[in-house]
Amino acid sequence: MSESWPSHSWQASEWHAEPQSWSVNADGTLEVVTAKGGDFWRETQYGFIRDDGHAFLREAPEEFTASVRVRGEYGELYDQAGLMLRADAQHWCKVGVEYVGRQQWSAVVTHEKSDWSVQPADDHSEVIFRMIRRDDALILHARADVTERWTLLRVAPFSPGLRARVGVMACSPQREGFHVSFEDFQLTDVDRRPLHELSNP
Repeated sequence: MSESWPSHSWQASEWHAEPQSWSVNADGTLEVVTAKGGDFWRETQYGFIRDDGHAFLREAPEEFTASVRVRGEYGELYDQAGLMLRADAQHWCKVGVEYVGRQQWSAVVTHEKSDWSVQPADDHSEVIFRMIRRDDALILHARADVTERWTLLRVAPFSPGLRARVGVMACSPQREGFHVSFEDFQLTDVDRRPLHELSNP
């Protein structure tokens, strides 16, 4: 893939579970206000299935690099926002901030059942998340500033050849009215650097 889509190109995306309200500003920032109770989860530990979180997704090539800058008014348990890759209800990944007493950098990879990992983080006003899909893997990173090195959050399997959509997601399982802003969403060529070099700014 040889082209890059700037943040104002949200017209190529469609909602999975449209939020309470949303808009796109003149500068391309996507503003979202969540409905109550949405989430993404399948079975593990809790025994339930939730597939009603908000996700604004577009068709993705089999291999790509995606990134977005996220600002959220976190404050209630499990408030969350970030990137999502979704093939179907049983096969997806989300990476972003999730609030559990404080901000955490969170990743959930689901192949029929969900697998969750978290990394404690400072309470940043904004965080940039990156997702690289290549070969049979998803590589997930985060950083709080463009000058910082990327922090590796997860290397996870994702079946090659499985068609999927990519974009942004937001949920607030315990409340409504969680406000999130997504800026500078980019979908570009896959980054082929060795894994140990991907943390470089």
